[in-house]
Amino acid sequence: MEKDEKEYFIVTDENGKDIKCEIIMTFDSEEFDRSYVVYQVAGDESGEVFAAAYDPESGEEGKLMQIETEAEWEFVEEVLESYLEDEEEAEAAE
Repeated sequence: MEKDEKEYFIVTDENGKDIKCEIIMTFDSEEFDRSYVVYQVAGDESGEVFAAAYDPESGEEGKLMQIETEAEWEFVEEVLESYLEDEEEAEAAE
């Protein structure tokens, strides 16, 4: 995904309210046999980031699934940290 090409999806909360979310990154894990999305609420300046598993084969009406184990969370955090470090290095090189 190019830096200027932001992608979004809509999450419907438990009250039926639609929330626009910006995708930070997506990636797959062979170890856990799952796909993941890291995202934040569009326009939210708090910097809070969320992660969930998803099924890329489910089409446009996909469903986010909870990350269930500590091992999965550790994996997701490692991938995100590596991604953010790469982004910082790329910005510093510009």
